[in-house]
Amino acid sequence: MNQLIKQHDPKGMRNLILNFPAQATEAVTIGNAAKVKLNVSKIKNIVITGLGGSAIGGDLLRAYLADKCDVPVIVNRHYYFAEFVGKNTMVIISSYSGNTEETVAAYKDAIKRKATIFCITSGGEVEKIAKKHKHPYIKIPGGLPPRAALGYSFFPTLIALSKLGFIKDQKKEIKETLALLNTLSGRYSDHHASDNRALNLAKTLHGKLPLIYSGADKFDTVNTRWRGQITENAKTLAFGHVFPELNHNEIVGWEVLKDLMKNIHVVILRDKEDYKRIQLRMEVTKGIIGGLSDGITEVYSEGKSLLTRTFSLLYLADWVSFYLAMFNGVDPSPVKKIDFLKEELGKVK
Repeated sequence: MNQLIKQHDPKGMRNLILNFPAQATEAVTIGNAAKVKLNVSKIKNIVITGLGGSAIGGDLLRAYLADKCDVPVIVNRHYYFAEFVGKNTMVIISSYSGNTEETVAAYKDAIKRKATIFCITSGGEVEKIAKKHKHPYIKIPGGLPPRAALGYSFFPTLIALSKLGFIKDQKKEIKETLALLNTLSGRYSDHHASDNRALNLAKTLHGKLPLIYSGADKFDTVNTRWRGQITENAKTLAFGHVFPELNHNEIVGWEVLKDLMKNIHVVILRDKEDYKRIQLRMEVTKGIIGGLSDGITEVYSEGKSLLTRTFSLLYLADWVSFYLAMFNGVDPSPVKKIDFLKEELGKVK
């Protein structure tokens, strides 16, 4: 593995993943120091707008806050907003680079709609607009691939929502999460350990088509993150679906393409608080597809709080995707096809 890392990770993705606990700790410090003063007494909904790595932080907040926040939290991944967005909406502009085309356009749309706005960014056009309109913003360190900056996009926003009174203080949950991340960093980075489940799962997925299943309520975004990390870092397609919806359609698709299905390895993300009927559905589904696929790996979350359990699965995805990139013989850092797409779009104004 040392030779593979030396050969295929020249830009240091491993170090970014290894140091994610430090990033998360710094992000909490940034969030605690940030001053986001807004009148939110008439806010009826919160919309977080962003794309890619910046939107994942918003989606995690949406799922995490579902039973903690008494106003709906919605994520927007477009150039403009739905009609309901207006003066009683708080819009959070999330763009790591500050120059995301769709997010900048959505920012301008939010201004037209007279929404209450605050931003989180490392700079760019978003920071310029925020300064011009005197919108509060949280400045985070730049220079990372957006997918490697999840701590910066998530924790300051979570803390800001607590300061604004939308949710209770999350210090206890954050403390537990940071502690577990530090433990997992040592565990997953040791590629000599025979019980390194990130490395072992990457070996299992090598040469296979990963299919990620999870519950729909708390871990749909974790599911999305697994697929995103595998596709961007390991440069291999990954698909997924959620319970119970997949039991009403996708499960029937496990019939005809038998040769292809033997190359699909299913990863089921599980949590101790998955709804009881969802747990039953997972067990029955395993029996239906187990003999048709390459195999099934169940991955259980770790920790007491939902926040900690969520990040335990997120961090595992980072390491699995990195090791899979090494086995695939690819550099996990570049995303050439995305860069090409942006260049082509930039030619047309």
